[in-house]
Amino acid sequence: MPTKRAVTRILVLTALAVVVLAGAAPALEVGQKAPEFALNGPDGKPVKLSDLTAKGPVVLYTFIAAFTPT
Repeated sequence: MPTKRAVTRILVLTALAVVVLAGAAPALEVGQKAPEFALNGPDGKPVKLSDLTAKGPVVLYTFIAAFTPT
């Protein structure tokens, strides 16, 4: 079972993927930093991308078609 920290990272990174892939932000080139943002975690407290990256690398994982009908 994933830990609360893992769930928070997944939620934040999924939101980042949606923002980037939806065209709300300009496309990033390899090596560029992602824009700063904050979202509420599962506990309702804000989680900032900079707080996560301060603890180590962050992996962006997307599964766009996971919840769409085939």
